[in-house]
Amino acid sequence: MPRIEWTENDHTNSPPQYARQHARWHSESGFAPPRRVVVADDATSAATAHRLACEGTALLWRGDFHGARQLLGALGRRVDRKAPAPGATPADSFHLHRRARGHRARVLGMLLVRLDDGHRLTLRRAPDVRAACREAYGPPDGPMVVSLRELLGVIGAHEWRAKGVHVPALGARIHPHYGVFSPVRGEYVDLVARAPLPGAAPRDGAPRPRTAFDIGTGTGVLAAVLARRGVERVVATDINPRAVACARDNVERLGLAGRVDVLGAGLFPAGRAALVVCNPPWLPARPTSAVEQGVYDPGGAMLHGFLTGLAAHLQPAGEGWLVLSDLAEHLQLRSRGELLTSFGAAGLRVVDRLDIAPRHPRAADPADPLHAARAAEVTSLWRLAPGQE
Repeated sequence: MPRIEWTENDHTNSPPQYARQHARWHSESGFAPPRRVVVADDATSAATAHRLACEGTALLWRGDFHGARQLLGALGRRVDRKAPAPGATPADSFHLHRRARGHRARVLGMLLVRLDDGHRLTLRRAPDVRAACREAYGPPDGPMVVSLRELLGVIGAHEWRAKGVHVPALGARIHPHYGVFSPVRGEYVDLVARAPLPGAAPRDGAPRPRTAFDIGTGTGVLAAVLARRGVERVVATDINPRAVACARDNVERLGLAGRVDVLGAGLFPAGRAALVVCNPPWLPARPTSAVEQGVYDPGGAMLHGFLTGLAAHLQPAGEGWLVLSDLAEHLQLRSRGELLTSFGAAGLRVVDRLDIAPRHPRAADPADPLHAARAAEVTSLWRLAPGQE
């Protein structure tokens, strides 16, 4: 494992001596360990911290915990003073926005804290973070250093996991784990909850499909919705071990363990189903953190993998449901024509499409750099079946 080193004043000696310290480095975003680390405390100014962070020097905090949070906020405000100018095209604006967000993450990620044995944070007025860190990092394995920004995300995820997110379509709460995309945006869930199931005409009492696959299940929310709608057996897959554990936890909480199987797998499980559902990441760009993998899909790899393999995993008269936002189209990262061409190339035809407008706050926030695209966004459930139109 990568390690970092720094020099610290050892007050246990008389007179005090400067001692070389080291600890294991951990970054959920995959950032490399900083080459230079200095000790900072409540006497460190925001200007000094900002200058050092921009130069690539990390600051290991040894002061008050709340002082560290205040310094992190001050660093964020300084970075945000230089907002990127709009690009010549929506795609240019998006890439400039992503680059600015990446720079912001790197600068704010330079404020570090040390977790001692047992994931203990020993700063003054620090909260007990041991349970949150065990959920995110697993069993402790000696001291390690993480960014304060990441640790605050771990704490927030622990609180969300305990509280849960109410999902009206389920009439219950889903409890997201750290690193798993939370169903705080309910549009895609509502689409799956109201789309007509294959083989079940309205009000005719026809039997529901016996089997369904939920590809890239995340928290397991869509698998749970399908089971609650009467699908006898749902197989949910995800490549992310955290998502697999999260989905299994939620399935157990909802009393659906006998009807929903959660597998750690790439895309499709073995066999065929009457219904195959996928809500892939919506934007063909590179994620910079574990949580962003639920939004960003480099090159649209998951989308194209789902479309290419769908027909081979459908039973006769079965359907595939692709739940996809058109935000990428408004940002000129993908065109509607390219999407339709992908359907045809995979031997699929469109049976129907259900649309829903966004309800999240950023869609109505004119200060958002991508406001025009977000305001025009529509999320669609594409009902797909094998064969050309």
